[in-house]
Amino acid sequence: MPGGAATPAAHPEDVRVAARGVRSLTELDSRITACRACPRLVTWREQVAATRRRSFATETYWGRPVPGFGDEHPAILIVGLAPAAHGGNRTGRVFTGDRSGDWLVAALHRAGLASAPQSRDATDGLVLDRTRMLAAVRCAPPDNRPTPGERDTCAPWLDAELGLVWSGLRVLVALGGFAWSAALGALSRRGVDVGRPAPRFAHRGVVHLDGRALVGSYHPSQQNTFTGRLTEAMLDDVLALAVREARPSTGT
Repeated sequence: MPGGAATPAAHPEDVRVAARGVRSLTELDSRITACRACPRLVTWREQVAATRRRSFATETYWGRPVPGFGDEHPAILIVGLAPAAHGGNRTGRVFTGDRSGDWLVAALHRAGLASAPQSRDATDGLVLDRTRMLAAVRCAPPDNRPTPGERDTCAPWLDAELGLVWSGLRVLVALGGFAWSAALGALSRRGVDVGRPAPRFAHRGVVHLDGRALVGSYHPSQQNTFTGRLTEAMLDDVLALAVREARPSTGT
């Protein structure tokens, strides 16, 4: 869990200022977790934390923005949508304590990128190898649907995190169309030519940009996994592709 106090960002401009010039992931995490720039999200995440789901009634919810998690020098960066109300918003760690996290971390373990097949809570000792994961929007949104404005307000946090891991990064895996658009936006703001029109999201779609690969995958949401739109084999295939793309080029 991140530590250290930070002055809360209360407006979109505050986020841009706070994200500018961050020198470490620890500093970035501290600033992210203090953010209060999106009133609708602040109200929702804190309401959920106060009322709690019956099955978690004895737990203390995190109820704040959720920072990234994983290797500080990743070759693979996984970009999701937003924390789940009773997942990351409860546990304080992205893709932890909810069914989407169960699916993703199990697949990462099968791919040799996670030390365990489960992500139950922030103290379970999980370690990611060469991999980091984050959400495009850092607060749990009502109905799992952040607005475009909330995405744009949160974008400087994504830009800052991308900048801090950029040197060793080889692959971005976007879980769903929202994350795909957010990743393309961050790359474009970094000066990467993403093309016009921008590449469209597709499951197992791959775009090579500035020596790095952007890989698309359906999000491991219950809506996709329960209906069979995304299967374990399909997610395994995407991560295997990401691992291949992350290998250093041997040249010709």
